[in-house]
Amino acid sequence: MEKVNNVTIFIFWGLSQNPKVQEIFVVVFSFFYAAILLGNLLIMLTVHMGNLLNSPMYFFLNLLSFVDICFSSVTAPKMIVDLLNKSKAISYTGCMLQLFGVHFFGSTEIFLLIVMAYDRYVAICKPLHYMSIMNQGRCNRMLLGAWVGGLLHSIIQLSLVLQLPFCGPNEIDHYFCDVHPLLKLGCSDTYIAGVVDTANTGTITLGGFVILLFSYTVILVSLRRQSAEGRRKALSTCGSHITVVIIFFGPCTFMYMRPDTTFAEDKMVAVFYTIIVPMLNPLIYTLRNTRVKIAMKNLWCRKVFQEANNK
Repeated sequence: MEKVNNVTIFIFWGLSQNPKVQEIFVVVFSFFYAAILLGNLLIMLTVHMGNLLNSPMYFFLNLLSFVDICFSSVTAPKMIVDLLNKSKAISYTGCMLQLFGVHFFGSTEIFLLIVMAYDRYVAICKPLHYMSIMNQGRCNRMLLGAWVGGLLHSIIQLSLVLQLPFCGPNEIDHYFCDVHPLLKLGCSDTYIAGVVDTANTGTITLGGFVILLFSYTVILVSLRRQSAEGRRKALSTCGSHITVVIIFFGPCTFMYMRPDTTFAEDKMVAVFYTIIVPMLNPLIYTLRNTRVKIAMKNLWCRKVFQEANNK
């Protein structure tokens, strides 16, 4: 049977229908998005200007900041503009691109967090072989694997929606295009698509979470053999990673580790992992990482010194 698609645009319900609440949200989320851009760009600038890219941990941290910017930019600007407009419309093509971007950068971040956990495992459990194991070639291959894994996941998610016929209604009770809300609008039986979606996203989310929990458990157990100073440094670095894992995977698990159903809380939970987490990541890594703080301090001192000399 040939697919019939009568829908050319989708209408978002957004976070709220109350004009007063929308005005508050515009200010709040504009601030959040600006903080995401400034915080993550500062991390990237510090890593590049501080000559930290030769260290695998900061090599991956630089990429995490880039992914966070892209991940939030897929949804946040559109949401902010929609809060200012009475009509919250998006074209069919724009909706599909947004869905692809959310799952591409979101899953890439999951794979990247796994890679960063492996990097910390090698650094703490096999310190004498760290540079030989985490050489530039292996780092590049793991980076490529994270991008390819994200691409494959997002292609599967996109294909689930592209094969659906949409004949109306076209209103999405969300602020961005995601698989679950779109499956509800399909005119055909979406049971199989829902099962594939849960299996695909659920496997990546739960599998990534289990791998990370196991990795950091092994790391924490191995710290018993370290000196007090070694434990302090390791816990400082791993603490930031564990914090990111908890605040990122908690909402993701709630959203995707369940059958094809939607809840009223989904929108606020999605705000947490698409906007709040990318905003908190630079703060978490800066406060918990002494080397990043020193590099930032040196960078700003150098800039102030140069400006003083120019005067």
